[in-house]
Amino acid sequence: MFQIFSDFASWLIYSLLGLSPETKLGDALHFFVEDVTKIFALLLVMIYFIALIRASLNVERVRDYLAGKHRGLGYLMGSGFGVITPFCSCSSIPVFLGFTSAGIPLGITMSFLITSPLINEVAILLLMSLLGLKFTLLYIAVGMSVGMLGGLFLDSIKAERWLQSFAAEALKRGQQKGVGNTADDSGKVQTMSLLQRHQFAKTEMLDIFGRVWKWVIIGVGLGAALHGFVPDGWIEAHLGDGQWWSVPAAVLLGIPLYSNATGVIPIMESLIINGLPIGTTLAFCMSTVAASFPEFILLKQVMQWRLLAILFSLLLVSFTLVGWIFNAFAPLLSSTN
Repeated sequence: MFQIFSDFASWLIYSLLGLSPETKLGDALHFFVEDVTKIFALLLVMIYFIALIRASLNVERVRDYLAGKHRGLGYLMGSGFGVITPFCSCSSIPVFLGFTSAGIPLGITMSFLITSPLINEVAILLLMSLLGLKFTLLYIAVGMSVGMLGGLFLDSIKAERWLQSFAAEALKRGQQKGVGNTADDSGKVQTMSLLQRHQFAKTEMLDIFGRVWKWVIIGVGLGAALHGFVPDGWIEAHLGDGQWWSVPAAVLLGIPLYSNATGVIPIMESLIINGLPIGTTLAFCMSTVAASFPEFILLKQVMQWRLLAILFSLLLVSFTLVGWIFNAFAPLLSSTN
């Protein structure tokens, strides 16, 4: 789906500028161009179409269904949608903004945001070939559980009060009547014209894009600068003995780096082959994908520091527990394969 962005980056960096893909500079610039163009496209397309859908459907009925007694199903649906969408952490943010603008409860939106970078269909296939079916199913179950429990926790503390003002206002507008096809007091559905829906979606798209585009460049630029600069063999040499502290150390080490769930699989394979315990490897890779500095630079534009710190802490604790669990059960799972 996203091959066009990689091809464009290859043409620009390797063909037009003449840099070699074997150099760190060429690799970093290719990473930067590919991710920036991909995220810009997602911002424009996803926000527009989600806003168009909001203006076309009876969003009150959908919102009320998810916000009421079916909230648990909402967490499952949000997390499940995160599994089937091939987005990295930064690419998930446009969808997060679209859900927020639609008035979807924040916990359900956060279930998607947490799960999406951790699991996608490509990563599932690669993990299955690398680790086997049991490890892969356990990874999917753990990843979805982290997303669902994270959403439940954030709803329980009313985390929406710590959104940035424009995101909180978008959520508030989405939870009020008057957007899309809504029912009047007599129960008759009032519809917007096609032109009205287009104008609404266009305004929403340009407003949100205008607020966050520069932070996309800064966030991805930081990720590109750090990409590939960890010396080969350093991680295995320092974290390969399986001590209890190696898991939280691996989580902290992954924070400055940035990759997507597909791109991190070759790193995972290399670490496992070179002797890093499976739980430590997963903790490191999950941190790299879902708790990186570039993602949090972007999230800072829609979340206040308190919510950002809570989300950050929630992820780090979850990844550490996942690493310890996988290290403890790895021998049992391996022996039954």
